[in-house]
Amino acid sequence: MFVLASTSPRRRQLLEMLAIPFTIHPVEVDETPQPDEHPAEYVRRLSLSKALQAAEQLDRQAIILAADTTVAIQTEADRWSILGKPADARHAAEMLRCLRGRVHYVFTGLALLRNMDGRLWSDVCTSEVPMRNFSEEEMYAYIASGDPLDKAGAYAIQHEGFHPVEKFEGCFANVMGLPLCHLAQMLDQAGISVQNQISLRCVRSLGYPCALDQRYGFRR
Repeated sequence: MFVLASTSPRRRQLLEMLAIPFTIHPVEVDETPQPDEHPAEYVRRLSLSKALQAAEQLDRQAIILAADTTVAIQTEADRWSILGKPADARHAAEMLRCLRGRVHYVFTGLALLRNMDGRLWSDVCTSEVPMRNFSEEEMYAYIASGDPLDKAGAYAIQHEGFHPVEKFEGCFANVMGLPLCHLAQMLDQAGISVQNQISLRCVRSLGYPCALDQRYGFRR
């Protein structure tokens, strides 16, 4: 029994590309960053926490996938500022102004847990994301749609009306919340076979070239 420990419709959509039957079992964890915590360690910690919490609630046959995605900007003195989900429309506007016209980073932590023996696999995918210099009018129209309010960094890269990102060359699926090539490699390590042409199907579905596939030799 393969279980996704998330209610995210975007993760569900992406996971369906692997053609593996799965069920949904959401969990809630405290997402407060620790002092001076690097974003990569933050998402790794939260994804592991989600997987372990789900494991306590599911039977021994479950294989659990948990993920956590965050947006972060690098500040002076090599420090990081983690941007979670906005509390309201005003907070969303603050986040979007902070990201506008500059490069930020999206980190997704993955945790795969085999409940039968407690075996655990973990990975983090990082994408460098250049945000375009959108206008105030575009920003407020996007916020009025309600779309930013449940998303880290207050935006969705795939939003057809807003188009927040330009000249992006990283993993599009990672910014959506589930880097499929990284996940496919983890599943292989766990002895779970997935269909070939993962990145090709991802590219066709999302309409975006996969630079990571070419750079690191992920299988098509």
